[in-house]
Amino acid sequence: MKALVVYGSKRGGTKGLAEMLGAALTEQGIEVTVRSAAVRTGDVDTYDAVIIGGALYAGRWHKAARRFVRIEAEKLRGTRVWLFSSGPIGDEAPPASEAEPVAHVRAAMEKVGAIDHATFGGRLEPDAKGFPANAMAKKMAGDWRDEEAVSAWAKGIAAALA
Repeated sequence: MKALVVYGSKRGGTKGLAEMLGAALTEQGIEVTVRSAAVRTGDVDTYDAVIIGGALYAGRWHKAARRFVRIEAEKLRGTRVWLFSSGPIGDEAPPASEAEPVAHVRAAMEKVGAIDHATFGGRLEPDAKGFPANAMAKKMAGDWRDEEAVSAWAKGIAAALA
């Protein structure tokens, strides 16, 4: 069983989630490739599953993730697809299972017939560059990525693939 995990990440937090997901799927006996959604090799249809993640910025899914879905839509409709988002920060961020996908993600799910979506907490470094990230980081820097939640979601994906 082979899975491709691709991500759109601006500051590395979503890349980290994709790597966590890849490691958790590997623990379940799945051969995993993790790479940026900006990298296209034309091999999407050689995988048994494709998991696409994108960072959320101001209610928008990362551009590279959106573009990946748009370009690979035909091939993605022929395989099993899961989507994830990262970005809610703060202690009040909803658990992965309770957060509703944003409009871009709902559209992507419909376009490729995605099986499921999860939203995971994000990360904001204290020295984040650019506005408004820098302004937010002064008040709310931290890491809300939950490796246990990512692992549990990966187990669900592995079970669906078995």
